[in-house]
Amino acid sequence: MRKLIIGLLVLAGLAVVVDFTAAAYSEYRVSRALRAGADLTADPEVTIHGFPFLGQAMDGVYSNVDIRARYMRPDIPGEISVEANLRGARLPFSELADGNVRQVPVERVTAKMRVEPVELGRLFKIPDLQVHTRPADKSDGTGGSGGSGMTTAGALVLTGTLPSSFNLTDVYGKPLGGQNVKVKADLVLDGDQVKIVATGFYIEKSSDPNPSARIPDVDQAMVLERFTHTIDTKELPFGMEPKRVYALGGQIVVEGEAENTVIDLDRLQRP
Repeated sequence: MRKLIIGLLVLAGLAVVVDFTAAAYSEYRVSRALRAGADLTADPEVTIHGFPFLGQAMDGVYSNVDIRARYMRPDIPGEISVEANLRGARLPFSELADGNVRQVPVERVTAKMRVEPVELGRLFKIPDLQVHTRPADKSDGTGGSGGSGMTTAGALVLTGTLPSSFNLTDVYGKPLGGQNVKVKADLVLDGDQVKIVATGFYIEKSSDPNPSARIPDVDQAMVLERFTHTIDTKELPFGMEPKRVYALGGQIVVEGEAENTVIDLDRLQRP
């Protein structure tokens, strides 16, 4: 009986090893196909969830697949992170093994683009830029912007040091360049554009001095303009249309999804 139990355990262990090996090989094949199709400089990270993998492979349906990649965009300094989650991806194992797969039917795909704090700082030319969320203060109580066609996804606080080249002085005659400024901003999605719009100076507590008091009225608009920027989403992974934008952990995240569609592995990203 002991030998039988040991034998069964060995077989079970071998089955697990074979299953994980097959999953790793499949992840590698998908990663290479994505890199070649999207002309990436490195293999994206592909994770096929679920055990046993071979059961999914035999059915040709994968319940949960995560894809993550980084790439350069000429309009945003540094690297952008993109990711996609595929639910119910239908792909025969034979097509996956020969590497010729391009079109993949899926039940649901969620795609995201993340602009991280370092890249945001470079984009605004404020290296120490920090992004925080704050309670929405719109009149409708939701942070929405009414019927303008623009959706306010969040009320932000942007903090950063004005560059030394900022050739203005405060009301005390001191250069504004090198001074830390904290502003209120709206984060909105307008079609395929993400707009970060500074709306005023932020006071965290009622006892704090009003930062606008040291900035001349005629210069306040120029300061706020430095904290205002528009980011073109171009395309989310697999050509998904952006549906929402929000701030998370200092990042700006743009998200879209689709159901019962066919994705093209060549469209993980396009310049």
